[in-house]
Amino acid sequence: MAATRHLLDYPRFLGRLLWMSTDGSWRFYTWMTVLTAIALVGANAWAHQLAGGMALTGMSDHVSWGLYIANFTFGVGLAAGAVMMVIPAYLYHDHEMHDVTLIGELLAIAAISICLLFIVVDLGRPDRFWHIMPGIGRFNWPVSMLSWDVVVLNGYLLINLHICGYLLYMRFLGRKPRKQWYLPFVFLSIFWAISIHSVTAFLYSGLGGRPFWNSALLAPRFIASAFITGPAFVIVLLQVIRRFTGLPIGEGPLRTLTSVMRVTVLLNLFMLGSELFTAFYTGGSHATAVRYLFFGSHGHHALVPWIWTAVALNIASAVLVHLPATRRHVGLLNLACALAFAGVWIEKGMGLIIPGFVPSTLHEVVEYVPTLTEWKITAGIWAVGLMVLTVAVKVALPVLSGQLAASHGHGSEETTEARRAA
Repeated sequence: MAATRHLLDYPRFLGRLLWMSTDGSWRFYTWMTVLTAIALVGANAWAHQLAGGMALTGMSDHVSWGLYIANFTFGVGLAAGAVMMVIPAYLYHDHEMHDVTLIGELLAIAAISICLLFIVVDLGRPDRFWHIMPGIGRFNWPVSMLSWDVVVLNGYLLINLHICGYLLYMRFLGRKPRKQWYLPFVFLSIFWAISIHSVTAFLYSGLGGRPFWNSALLAPRFIASAFITGPAFVIVLLQVIRRFTGLPIGEGPLRTLTSVMRVTVLLNLFMLGSELFTAFYTGGSHATAVRYLFFGSHGHHALVPWIWTAVALNIASAVLVHLPATRRHVGLLNLACALAFAGVWIEKGMGLIIPGFVPSTLHEVVEYVPTLTEWKITAGIWAVGLMVLTVAVKVALPVLSGQLAASHGHGSEETTEARRAA
């Protein structure tokens, strides 16, 4: 009987969500139109890249990873950082955070989607993607760190899809979610979030021919920076949701996430300083790439403006987030979040990936500058990610607030209990 009821209710649930994903106010249509236009520009640029080859990018035999992998690395951190809403809610029983935990899970889904798209465009020949598919190609697990990355990324995506789908469906039915169906996956997502960024860091630091990445601090730095970008994005996102949807979001989640940022921005700067001390004081092959990154080398200094901008943004965000005025003025908090987000994006992108290739293993300085094609594709992928996040949040909020339910009895005591449990 229950199975029959689900066969009827679940298609209706999906149909309601599909209808809601295309229906909205003029603000929604304007926002989605802009994102669609940017995504189409990116798709057109990718079509030209497929036709003309990777020669349309700034990458070369010496610098084989560029803007795409830089954004992939940052996106993995954004997905991992979203778990910062889960930890206080489920490990420390923060009841105010419980109400908005699902927003972090949806952000993780959108961020992983962005990561997978950047991998696809970086392949050059996406038709050869089947070579790393288990059972079809040669997966080479567990020897290859790349195969570990495939497992953790797709696993994290599936875990978050299950958690969000189950909790929303139970809320739609007005039932209390069964803990055995979602709580183990919630705790698994915490471990998995740390693993996705740790494995990504190991993928780089395990390449012995790239001294710039051969650091035991790389994985901790990745985790610390992830716990900057995730909370920073969610702080702004929660304010946007509260302003344009009227969903009652308290100040508790914002205070908790801001407190996390106060620690992680300083920790990230400390780790960066430790790396610089080791590189410049002891010297060695590791210092060659660091010197090029911060001061240039033999007349080549393409990355110098990038990294000093990142350092300035990170320091400014650290100062702002610790000012007493930031606790009173939302504008200052949003500015601190924006500066931290941009600073980490540069530091983990252009400031991390490119110096691993410059100078090359042959001690040649071949600089990399992203082409317009790469910027268009990058913008298009981020637009797709924002579209996924927008639609996900838009269809989730009416279910969370009880406006969308399977029956008219969604104001009942059972639904209220289910709302609190989820």
